[in-house]
Amino acid sequence: MIINSKFLIVAILFATGVCFISFGQNKASEIEVLAAGADLILTGKVVEQNSSWNEDKTRIYTDVTLTVDEYIKGSSSDYRLVVTHPGGEVGDVGELYTHFPRFYDNEEVLLFVKKDLKDNKYKVFKGEYGKITLLNDKSTGEKMAFQNTKISELKEQIKNSINVK
Repeated sequence: MIINSKFLIVAILFATGVCFISFGQNKASEIEVLAAGADLILTGKVVEQNSSWNEDKTRIYTDVTLTVDEYIKGSSSDYRLVVTHPGGEVGDVGELYTHFPRFYDNEEVLLFVKKDLKDNKYKVFKGEYGKITLLNDKSTGEKMAFQNTKISELKEQIKNSINVK
């Protein structure tokens, strides 16, 4: 009877879409993986988005222009960066792809970016995981990331991760 109960619980969890995540993983190790694989890590603000069809008119891509506040990894003299992702709206047609980040006008973000060697465009590294929305803490005015993590602490963690390697 105990075996059947355990099987039933596992079956219910899988049926409801609950995933098991390795207990050894945490946000810190995810940040380390992102930091190691990204060509550029930056903070910035979304200032423009333009969607258009590809040459074959089979897919829509959106170019997101950001003003860069700071390069945490990598550098550029240009303080505007364009990242491209699949999806967007052109006329009455819209495409939405899962696991790719969505951007919003005037949104402040921390991005992990990789240059695509096929088309020389910048993409968000690891899809939706490579974009962290930044919000202002109403009481302190400091920028915050996820779960009350100060952006200053997150940047320090990223810098330490890059220097360790």
